[in-house]
Amino acid sequence: MFKALFEYQFLQNALFATILASIVGGLVGVIIVEKKLVMMTGGIAHTSYGGVGLGYLVGFEPIFGAFMFSIVAALGIGFIKNKTTGIKDVIIAMFWSLGMALGILFIGLMPGYPPEVTSYLFGNILSVTRFDLILMTILTVLVVSIILIYFQDWKAHLFDQEFTKIMRKNTTLLENTLLVLLALTVVVLIRVVGIILVIALLSIPAAASALLTGKLYLRMIYSILFSFVFIFVGLVVSYYTDFPSGAIIVFTAILLYIVIWILNKKFIKKVPLFSKE
Repeated sequence: MFKALFEYQFLQNALFATILASIVGGLVGVIIVEKKLVMMTGGIAHTSYGGVGLGYLVGFEPIFGAFMFSIVAALGIGFIKNKTTGIKDVIIAMFWSLGMALGILFIGLMPGYPPEVTSYLFGNILSVTRFDLILMTILTVLVVSIILIYFQDWKAHLFDQEFTKIMRKNTTLLENTLLVLLALTVVVLIRVVGIILVIALLSIPAAASALLTGKLYLRMIYSILFSFVFIFVGLVVSYYTDFPSGAIIVFTAILLYIVIWILNKKFIKKVPLFSKE
């Protein structure tokens, strides 16, 4: 495998995609889990399928369609949610089902069925192209920059919202920025694990890191490391077995989460490095 990395361009692309996806997924995943936005993430991810279908139908790059639909879904869900009360799950479900329905409709209108569409649904890290990497790099830099700029504000907003209000921080801006970050992250991860499995890669590493520490920056670091391990294992297994990489990544994530949970109960919580304070 390591020798092949120096010989095959597609493996080098896959490894670079692993690093990028780990960074952006690990950082944003912690915020998503802490803010309890996991289901909203799923709604945004599935809505993006409408953009993928539109891209295939009209003839432009499907990932651009996913990008547009993700942004519209994120801001749309946020806007409607703020204007109404008590129907958050219904709103998410409507965007979720509408995006999938539009994607199916657009693809159904095509003369034939594009085989590449399955990689957008279920992911295939071995099929990541140079164009995908360029887009992923741009979005990753953007996401990381925004998180670093607003890190202290995120910290206050996540753990002490009353303090955020007292300091007169623009919470609406923070919420809308978070929604845009969700959309960008979904686009970065689509080519790695696919639309259907994005929600798992964003939530499981972040949840595992929460078992180890309560400090925001450490949770983000651990989440990035866990994400890298999960995706890299999926890459290696997929390369040698031809199993779908997205499924292997999620299986690995769930298995290692269970292991970390068990170890945390018995050993890890006693180690000062993993203090919950």
